[in-house]
Amino acid sequence: MYFAALLARTEDGWEASDTELDDVETLSDLADLAREASPDEDTVLVLIEQEDSWFGVVRIDGEEDPRIYVSDAAAAARSSYGEILLTDELLGRDPDDDDLDALDLDGTEDGEDDDEDEGSDGAASGASAEAVPHGPVGDAGILDDLGVSEKELKGLSDDALTEIADALGASAVLETVR
Repeated sequence: MYFAALLARTEDGWEASDTELDDVETLSDLADLAREASPDEDTVLVLIEQEDSWFGVVRIDGEEDPRIYVSDAAAAARSSYGEILLTDELLGRDPDDDDLDALDLDGTEDGEDDDEDEGSDGAASGASAEAVPHGPVGDAGILDDLGVSEKELKGLSDDALTEIADALGASAVLETVR
């Protein structure tokens, strides 16, 4: 079970809207959805929570690139919605490196010598899974100017989205869409 909402900052405060992520396949799609919620190019926060195991915050400020924070990358990686947020850039991976890693460039024809060095535990094939760290990733200062410090964000409990909304003064509007 997941919950996703958009919080758009307006002249009159925060406005919340429930959002379906079924048609969102990429971070770009998510950013476009968020920008539609604020025609004046004000700040929009996309809040996503998955079964109390992780939460994510995506901040869109006008046409700037999205800023992302995910509370537990390993848990989010097991979710289709989390995978949208866990970009190669966020995880510090170069997307072109994956193709080169798959090639056998050590001079052996069939890679047998390579396999013997790796052992039989499948360590070589699990490299991409190991690249997703347990714990938070992204811009922990994403909400600093809105009243939630990096330390506070990293220390949020199971009800993180409510705590964020409380700090923003938006808990009432978030509860209307929850």
